[in-house]
Amino acid sequence: MKVEMSSPGCREAMLQVPIHDKVQCLVCERRCLLVEGGMGWCRTRINYEGKLYTLIYGAVSSISANPIEKKPLYHFYPGSRALTAGSWSCNFGCPWCQNWDISKTSPPAHSQIMSPEDFIQQMLRLGCQGTSISFNEPTLFLEWSLDVFELAREEGLYNTFVTNGYMTEEALTLLTEAGLNAMNVDIKGEAATIRKLCKGVEVEQIWARCQQAIDLDLHLEITTLVIPSVNDSDESLRDIASRIATELGVEVPWHVSGYFPAYHFKAPPTPINTLERACDIGRGAGLQYVYIGNMPGHPGDNTYCPNCGEAIIVRQGFSILEYHLLGGVCKYCEMTIPGVWWSEKREGGLVSAPA
Repeated sequence: MKVEMSSPGCREAMLQVPIHDKVQCLVCERRCLLVEGGMGWCRTRINYEGKLYTLIYGAVSSISANPIEKKPLYHFYPGSRALTAGSWSCNFGCPWCQNWDISKTSPPAHSQIMSPEDFIQQMLRLGCQGTSISFNEPTLFLEWSLDVFELAREEGLYNTFVTNGYMTEEALTLLTEAGLNAMNVDIKGEAATIRKLCKGVEVEQIWARCQQAIDLDLHLEITTLVIPSVNDSDESLRDIASRIATELGVEVPWHVSGYFPAYHFKAPPTPINTLERACDIGRGAGLQYVYIGNMPGHPGDNTYCPNCGEAIIVRQGFSILEYHLLGGVCKYCEMTIPGVWWSEKREGGLVSAPA
């Protein structure tokens, strides 16, 4: 891979420490130790003359204004739109990656560069209510994300991450201080399988970041892409569900999403009955909000009040058809539903909720 240190996407990286004649990256839990001229596992960071540099500052590979439901974040400003950006590469080696065209690609020598200021201006022009860093692993986009989040917060807009959760404690702290409000974390399965298939990933580090997110008062939702032969057994699904319930809280939403063959993984698509079984397992573990994803129109995609059982948010794909919350309270039984909802005016009208 040819590296041009004069590229506008090349900036000195944050979270690095020199160790003898090497530099250690402290952005993700791989904690790569780089020799002079060496690159990290993710191929987005390089040791140049004893300092660590990111090669992707502002190197936006993909950008679009998306419904927040697409993240998915179902308990966070429903019906809003987030200007979503991704970059290049990943720190995981998953063979089923759904966005492999950018996540398995090294940063091009001449990437299109977008400044944080231009990103915020585009978000405002498009009428979005917040940001989302997604598509590939956003942790690699740390330095740019920090600058974007601070600008968005100044404009009164929200910031979100859709992540595999493998950032370090230090990285998540920086993101929160800059204005991160919510994240969806992908919990892929049990330790041995993920260590093998995702190339050395330690699942316990992801659970630790989820707990840190709770401690930092971030809004957290969990997604599991249910993949045949990887994590679709009752044992695997029950383990994930029970850990969410006992370690993070029964009110944390769990999205069990359907997989489709992609990249190097050719298992058939996830059957709908497998997702329904996962949903039942989640509820059996005590989770109050379990959602079936990638199956538009399925009733398992709606939000139901755990007290009265009424459908309080009815969805069709990424669209909201019915919305029966007033300031986060079920209008049928007045139970408070955990999440970050649209506020309520003193006279009782909603500030900006879905119609």
